[in-house]
Amino acid sequence: MTTTIRLAGLHLVSRRVPASLLALAVVAVALRVALRWTPASGVYSVMFPLIMAAAAAAVISATTHSPLGEPEGVTGSRLPWLRFGSAVIMAGAACGALALGAVGGHLALGAPALLRDLAGLTGIGLITAALLGAGLGWTGPLAYLVVSIYAVQRDWTTPWLWPARPAGDGGAAICAGLVFAAGLAAFTVSGASRRS
Repeated sequence: MTTTIRLAGLHLVSRRVPASLLALAVVAVALRVALRWTPASGVYSVMFPLIMAAAAAAVISATTHSPLGEPEGVTGSRLPWLRFGSAVIMAGAACGALALGAVGGHLALGAPALLRDLAGLTGIGLITAALLGAGLGWTGPLAYLVVSIYAVQRDWTTPWLWPARPAGDGGAAICAGLVFAAGLAAFTVSGASRRS
């Protein structure tokens, strides 16, 4: 049991999780400031929380790579579980950070929509890291953010552009959940690509 805990701790440290948790705290503070100084309605009240969710997803995708490579390969069947655990821990930490950053602020679409957006953007970041490498993992959430901001401004209605949908939209939640599950599966099975 202690060996497993030690291995998990070393895996998290090699992925720079402690520094990433600090970055998530900065994102939460930025969300708090944005909610305080932006109007309670309008396009900016949707865009700023979406930008913070994309920043949190980029932080999560940065933890998919170790500067040491993957020396944990000697752990055999444990490596996929380590990847899965680190991704889930970071996603949970990002949910907590954004929820704390939104306390007392007015989210135009509400906290469930913010967490839905975070889940989908995190899935995109994990898929991008699995395909292009951890160094480019942030590009997926950023590209989707640009498309989403355009979709919000144009009132597009497809559930695959979930940030443009209202908080209670079941189709948007399913789409974001499917993307998160696909990203988590891709990262768990293959890890971050070594292309970048």
